[in-house]
Amino acid sequence: MDWRDAETEYEDEVTGETNLARLFEDSAQRNANRPAQMYKGGVYDRAMTQSVLPGAPDGEFRAISYEDMRTIVAHLATGFRELGVEPSDRVGLFSHTRMEWAQCDFGLLSAGAVVTTVYAGSSKNQVRYLLSDPDATSVVVENEDMLRRVIAVEDDLDLEFIVSMSTLEERRHQRRDDIYTLDEVHDLGSKHFDEDTYLEWVDAREFDDLASLIYTSGTTGQPKGVQLTHGNFRSNVNMIRKRFGPRPDREGLPSIDADTRAVSYLPLAHVFERLAGHFLMFGSGACVAYAESPDTLQEDFSLVSPTAATSVPRVYEKIYDAIREQATESSVKERIFNWATDVGVEYHTTDDPGLALRAKASVADRLVFQQVRDALGGNVEMLISGGGSLSAELCALYHGMGLPILEGYGLTETAPVLTVNPPEQPEIGTIGYPLPGVELRVDEAAVEQAPFADDPGEVGELLARGPNVTEGYWNKPEETDAAFTPADDGGDDWFRTGDVVHRREDGFVEFRERSKQILVLSTGKNVAPAPIEDAFASSQVVEQCMVVGDGEKFVGALMVPNFEYLREQAVDDDVALPEADAAAAEHEYVHDRISEEVDRVNPDFESYEQIKKFRVVDEEFTEDNDMLTPTMKKKRRNILERYADAVASIYDE
Repeated sequence: MDWRDAETEYEDEVTGETNLARLFEDSAQRNANRPAQMYKGGVYDRAMTQSVLPGAPDGEFRAISYEDMRTIVAHLATGFRELGVEPSDRVGLFSHTRMEWAQCDFGLLSAGAVVTTVYAGSSKNQVRYLLSDPDATSVVVENEDMLRRVIAVEDDLDLEFIVSMSTLEERRHQRRDDIYTLDEVHDLGSKHFDEDTYLEWVDAREFDDLASLIYTSGTTGQPKGVQLTHGNFRSNVNMIRKRFGPRPDREGLPSIDADTRAVSYLPLAHVFERLAGHFLMFGSGACVAYAESPDTLQEDFSLVSPTAATSVPRVYEKIYDAIREQATESSVKERIFNWATDVGVEYHTTDDPGLALRAKASVADRLVFQQVRDALGGNVEMLISGGGSLSAELCALYHGMGLPILEGYGLTETAPVLTVNPPEQPEIGTIGYPLPGVELRVDEAAVEQAPFADDPGEVGELLARGPNVTEGYWNKPEETDAAFTPADDGGDDWFRTGDVVHRREDGFVEFRERSKQILVLSTGKNVAPAPIEDAFASSQVVEQCMVVGDGEKFVGALMVPNFEYLREQAVDDDVALPEADAAAAEHEYVHDRISEEVDRVNPDFESYEQIKKFRVVDEEFTEDNDMLTPTMKKKRRNILERYADAVASIYDE
């Protein structure tokens, strides 16, 4: 049976039409004695480890079972109810990704609440908007710092209570006597818990009831609250389970099941991790370990030995940079690493490798790739990439090292996954094949077709519909109408993704660009920035690239150098680079090395797509400087504003 037919027909104990609270409850019963969560010691002052759970030793992970997690979730649900949470109340979750986030999410959903998420890095003004827009009745914060941000804007909110996941050093928050720690909510729930009443709450929410409001990242303006129902999320869990579950026809291929151990570090406030690293994992009976931070991933991977992880392209770029740096401590080791990665990619992309290539691949694996896999815990079976465009070259490098990245695609409005590469047939350079139950259409009228005349298949804006697609935005009917096409033949509206794609004749989809981010040169040529930027993803010299040129005669770029690597190379080349990044960015040596990288990349593109001039900037694009979203997408408008003079200088002549 073809894998497409097999996944469409597949059903198991995980797939179904229950709400999210029942999804977790059923999984907890099936997997009571299996590990559910792992938490690291020495990272947080956890209120729950004061009386509810034992603390983990500093720098080590401790696990709790599904039975333990279920008890915590049930007591938290009861505690929240005792504090006044009613069905359909909007309750904010304002925290980094951590064990308690997951427990509070299921606790609130089980209590009948609608969870509205707040990114951990939100400013006071953003906190005000993200809690006032949905009329949140209460909020769970991570710690004292986030509590202060809420208190600073409380006059604009109508909060009945606030809960902190971490211990509080002091309670001297004037005007409020309704601030609790999470262990106090748990203890309150423990005292009043009744099994029958709790299960009535669990089963009370319908498939079409609102489960969460997730606010879009805001790359182009004020975030909109995407309304996602229990059914939206549950349908997407079903779809992904059909593709990655332990189907009988998939023996020997990596699966998401009760034996999966995953590392979670992306923001749970974002839809990608919420679904792929949370609802899917707990529904499948997997164990989720919470990394200390994105900066400690290699250490946390080695401690946890995960079989799977979900991430965004920028994190995979940084992991690869760290791996490469460790593996190339000398010029000899660097040559071996480069040879091995070339062999790995060739072996992976060759349909019928001969004896010679097999032998070289075996040597490359023994000399390099086994150490790389060991550095990530030694058990990784697959990595999932979403939330942005992944460089095909970088993806091939990971596959060549025995760490297959399966790229997918989705949006907050689609809960989120629409397409993902199947383990049976991963197509590098694509965002995968539609999930079973997802309908896609390509609107060719949305883009100029002339540049794509030689591409077999369809190129245009991607339209989608299915049970995972939102009904619209919170209190924004005009924006909702604009996001959908008019209903055709009495059917459902199609959601406009705003993304330009190429749907190949075999059904696999290639991402081109956000339609609003396509550059239109003054010559009339359309240029998609993402593929050009992605071409630098595996570069040791260029840390980040942003392509510019809208309305201009040619393509330019802003380049962020990898200063650490360039300084090491400069010593070998007997060049003294300034210690300050700003001064180094102006040095001829840095410009020459970046020019070499541009010359390497340009031949892969049409002449009008090639970078003609660039400017070097000395500051990495990050969330802290407001040039990346929390999910590590470039805030192009902010970057252009910050470096307006540099961009202008590209075109001055």
